[in-house]
Amino acid sequence: MKIKKIYYCHLLKAVAFFLSFVLIISCTKDTKIETSILNPDVGEIISASNTKTTDTQKITYLALGDSYTIGESVPEQERFPVQLVKLLQKQNVNIEHPDIVAVTGWTTRNLLNALNTKRPKDNYSFVTLLIGVNNQYQGRPLEEYKTEFSQLVNMAIAFAGNKKEDVFVLSIPDYSVTPFARNLDTAKIAKEIELFNEANHLISQNAGVNYLDITPISRDAKNDPSLIADDGLHPSPQQYLKWSQLLEPLVLKTVK
Repeated sequence: MKIKKIYYCHLLKAVAFFLSFVLIISCTKDTKIETSILNPDVGEIISASNTKTTDTQKITYLALGDSYTIGESVPEQERFPVQLVKLLQKQNVNIEHPDIVAVTGWTTRNLLNALNTKRPKDNYSFVTLLIGVNNQYQGRPLEEYKTEFSQLVNMAIAFAGNKKEDVFVLSIPDYSVTPFARNLDTAKIAKEIELFNEANHLISQNAGVNYLDITPISRDAKNDPSLIADDGLHPSPQQYLKWSQLLEPLVLKTVK
C-alpha cells in the first residue's frame, strides 16, 4: 500500500510539473494585442485585434474630420486619405492604410468627444485635420469653433508625436457652389466659410502646423460638375484626387 501511495505521489508531482511547463511555454508565445478603432460609417467604437505590433519601419497616418474625410458618397478607395496613401506608395513610401476618425455631420465638438472617448496612439508619422463645415451649417458660434479647433490642433500635434511639422490642416471646402445650396443663401454661406477658414488658418499658423488651402479647388465645382459627387453636395473622387495631389509633396518632405 505504501509503495502505491509513493508511486501516486510521484505521478501527481510529475503531472503538476508538466502542466506548469506547458503554461510557461504558452505564455512566451505572441499575445494578442487588443486595439480599438472607430467605425467611421456609424460613429461607434469597435474592437479589433492582431497578433503583433505595427511594423515600426512603416509610415502611419491618422486622418481626422467629418464627411469630407470619410468620403461621403464616394467608394472607400476614393476618399482623399486613401488616395493620398496611394500617391505616396507610388513614390516608394512604405505607408500603411490610413486610420480615419471621421463621421458625416460631425462638428468640432463631436470630433473632440470621440477622441476623448477613445484616444488614438501618440506616434503617428503624420496627421491631417479637416473640420468645421458642420459648425457653419448648424449655425454654431465662430468663437466656439476657434476654441474647439485650437484643442483639436493641439491633439493632432500630440498624435503626431508632438511634431508640429507632421500635422497638416486642410481648409473647409465651400459648398455654396454645389447644387445642394442652390436654394440657400449662397453669399452668406461663402462669407461664413471664409470667416471659419480665416480662423483655422490663423490658429494653424500660431500652432506651427502646415496649412493647405483647398477651398479654391472646391469653388471650381461651380463650373465643373465632375468635381461634385452624385449627391450634389460632397466632393467627387476627382476633387479628392486634386486635394491629395496638393498634399503629396508636403507630406513627402515629412516622411522622407
